[in-house]
Amino acid sequence: MTTIMPEKPLGVALIGTGFMGKCHALAWRNVAAVFGGAHPRLELLCDTPQDKARAFAAQFGFARATADWQEAVRDPAVDVLSITVPNGLHRPIAEAALAAGKHLWLEKPMALTLADARAMARLASRHPRQVTILGYNYTRAPAFQAAVEMLRQGVIGTPRSFRGVYDEDYSADPDLPWHWRMTHAGGGLGALGDLGCHLVSQMLQLMGDVEDLSAITQIAIPERRAPDGMKPVENEDSALAMIRFKSGAQGSFATSRVARGRKCRLQWEVHGSDGSIVFDQENMNELWVHRAGEAGFTRHLTGPEQPDFSAFCPAPGHNFGFNEQKVIEARDLCRAIAGGPACGPDFAEGLKIERIIHAMAASEGRTIRLEDFENDQTA
Repeated sequence: MTTIMPEKPLGVALIGTGFMGKCHALAWRNVAAVFGGAHPRLELLCDTPQDKARAFAAQFGFARATADWQEAVRDPAVDVLSITVPNGLHRPIAEAALAAGKHLWLEKPMALTLADARAMARLASRHPRQVTILGYNYTRAPAFQAAVEMLRQGVIGTPRSFRGVYDEDYSADPDLPWHWRMTHAGGGLGALGDLGCHLVSQMLQLMGDVEDLSAITQIAIPERRAPDGMKPVENEDSALAMIRFKSGAQGSFATSRVARGRKCRLQWEVHGSDGSIVFDQENMNELWVHRAGEAGFTRHLTGPEQPDFSAFCPAPGHNFGFNEQKVIEARDLCRAIAGGPACGPDFAEGLKIERIIHAMAASEGRTIRLEDFENDQTA
């Protein structure tokens, strides 16, 4: 199948140079080499201070540097913005970029609050010519896409239950200093906004929409050391939830940023009437499938028969990586800009994810019906 890609180079601005900023830069540099089409023009890199922006512009291959994100938004040579800044800047930059006619690739979570996410989705709906995509890269893994296709084909029958976990341990050390990510004003939600939203993005593709949920959260380390003394941790270190899907299936959900020994345990199982599927991001090149009547599970290795794998490598079992997922995201964005299939999650779909994680944060053990929660929030 021919992949629609832009015939003319897209002008790109990257705002932010941290972990995900570098991932976006690598994706923009590689997307045409992997999938064809015109190579993007890496026009402008933005970070503060100015000398840092210049250094990263040279390293990442951008033509120019600025310390002012508004300059990137206004620049007529820029067609699309990659936004990888702290969460509190997501809404102002995204809204300014939409108003300026730019396409957007925004890292998750979408916003600090559900109200912010709703306002951003509303504005995006008024700019239908601008393409928006959120950085839920784990849904691009070939093994995950193969699992989605198996469910579509009924390989394990009717899905009856989902069990999902996303654990890391980057905040497990109690001596780790206080950080803006641990505040509502700077980070928004905690483990739910940083990790859990990724699990929700996969859960929705696997199981469909959520009907209701009940959750509890925990702040495991209430205070952290800061230069001016101890400061409180405001958002959750972990969360647990029980879920009912609109299909009638049930689910369990857990996420933690203080799970000792876990580095990227994005793991889920789908149990169906005729089998089960199991995936773990720490072993992202394996998918385990059980069919009724078999003694156990069959190991499926990633290979060229799975979606998008062959664009990177023609040989099975040669492994796929984290950054390759971002290249596929860039491809999806470019393709949508060129008039191809819509990419997702866009801001409208991202709002669904935000609604779920904010409902979990607000639950405090009571059952929340998603439709009622949305109505309560907009009253």
